[in-house]
Amino acid sequence: MQKIALGRTGLQVSRIALGGYPFGGLNRANNWDPWSEEGRKSAIATVNHALDLGINYIDTAPAYGEGNSERLIGEVMKTRREECVLATKVRWDGVGKAEVIASVHDSLKRLNTDRLDIVQFHGGMFSAEEYEHIVKGGPLEGLLELQQKGEVGFIGLTAEEPWTARQFLKHKEFDVFQLAYNFIYQSAARHILNEAKEENVGVVTMRTMTSGIFQRGARYLAPDWQKAKDLFQVCLEFVLSDSRVHSAIVGMRWPEEVDLNVKLVNDFHPAFDFAQLPRMTVDVYRAQDAE
Repeated sequence: MQKIALGRTGLQVSRIALGGYPFGGLNRANNWDPWSEEGRKSAIATVNHALDLGINYIDTAPAYGEGNSERLIGEVMKTRREECVLATKVRWDGVGKAEVIASVHDSLKRLNTDRLDIVQFHGGMFSAEEYEHIVKGGPLEGLLELQQKGEVGFIGLTAEEPWTARQFLKHKEFDVFQLAYNFIYQSAARHILNEAKEENVGVVTMRTMTSGIFQRGARYLAPDWQKAKDLFQVCLEFVLSDSRVHSAIVGMRWPEEVDLNVKLVNDFHPAFDFAQLPRMTVDVYRAQDAE
């Protein structure tokens, strides 16, 4: 699989990343239980298969199934740690330096490793007060101490509301930004992606497949769309078509899902850079006039 430099980190990462949420989330409708013996075996097989096919970026979090996702991935890390860029997350709300350090140490144990390539503050949106707490109230200090010890490689954050992550761009300690950006939620395109590119930070997408929201809505409003083209494929191709994005996180439960997504990525060649897509009426008019 094609690899790309993750911004200024220099880490070479695959264009899609294996998202760890499914290994901590129950989905009875699809007969998915990552706590069952069958589910555990499937999850471990999926991680191994992803690595076999060249997906070398794995993203997880302690909050995914109260550590279940990390533990399952950790089973594979016992023998294949050097084959991947491993990222997890840490809480920041209501905690200080000591709690952040303890959380990372717990993740290291569950993941069966002595170092993490990326640790991200696990966030939805950040108010000015919350930003101040992270950078001045202890959480960032905790990760910087672990970074100095070699237990953490790079520091990042995740943001459901991408514009609230902009305030962190001025801090050079933050090298990776995981942003909600997809076909139906394109706020990041106007409010942070250009600035992120200028700062040369790593950009990874969360909600790449819209968490199934687009597909579920289309079922009610335009059921024929899915017959015309797989809407999950549309979502992945959209993100892969934006030159400002380095890697797209995709949750995969079974090895066959890995096969499907890897084939899609390897076969896809963007015809247009969606970084250039007009997103204001005046810009749409100008683009039409230019055509």
